[in-house]
Amino acid sequence: MSDTLSLLGLFSSSFLSATLLPGNSEVVFAALLTTVETDPLLLLAVAIVGNTLGGLTNVVIGRLAPIPKHHPRLALAMKWLQRFGAPALLLSWLPIMGDLLCLLAGWLRLPWWSVTFFMLIGKSLRYIAVMLITLKGLSFFS
Repeated sequence: MSDTLSLLGLFSSSFLSATLLPGNSEVVFAALLTTVETDPLLLLAVAIVGNTLGGLTNVVIGRLAPIPKHHPRLALAMKWLQRFGAPALLLSWLPIMGDLLCLLAGWLRLPWWSVTFFMLIGKSLRYIAVMLITLKGLSFFS
């Protein structure tokens, strides 16, 4: 597979995984780290940018859509955002709950810059952890 196709596939996977659609970009990211000769930092950057843009898509949807009906996870996400504000988006990488946090951040009209900043930090830390675990695992078995 060419580097361009690998990067495009990783971007698509990380973007879609951050939206309401199901996905598992960590598996794609780890697989590419172990199988392609692309710079791991470039793979990391592509995964982070794609996942952050996908999360921001949820924020936009939250700004445009009415608030969904009551759901236990919705109540918890709303409580976190009302208590912590945009820093709660450090947890935007969590499955399901992270999507709700992003949607509600849009619905609550939290400031774009702080939403983007905290989302970027949270998603970056997750991909950095995946990269370190993957690369350390490879060196352990070498």
